[in-house]
Amino acid sequence: MIRPMTIEQCPVKVTADIIGGKWKPLILYFLKQAGGTLRYGELRRYMGNVSKKVLTEQIRQLERDDIVARKAHADGNSLRVEYTLTAHGNTLRPILKLMCDWGEEHRSRYGDRARGGSGSGVADAARHERRA
Repeated sequence: MIRPMTIEQCPVKVTADIIGGKWKPLILYFLKQAGGTLRYGELRRYMGNVSKKVLTEQIRQLERDDIVARKAHADGNSLRVEYTLTAHGNTLRPILKLMCDWGEEHRSRYGDRARGGSGSGVADAARHERRA
């Protein structure tokens, strides 16, 4: 039986509001696969066809929710920006693992949609991961 609650009290809605959307789960996946930290350029390369604007917005939302931390380092005349999973963000690792397992098990059912289509950084990152 479903217990009475408002939609705002639904625990799945809370999770979906924080990590849901087209790009946030992928950002979290790549950070997790990289050991928790990636430079912005690396993350953007893995993400494939996401625009700079959208990627930056999604990262900022994850920062706002204390899932990802931004760290800027002076590197000569340039600024190097890294993104890291926070301790709170690392609590999502089991969810990401389950999502990966489910995706691997059911990938063939969804055809090209599940492979990221053409020119996707997801496919490039998967190939990179297999070589590593």
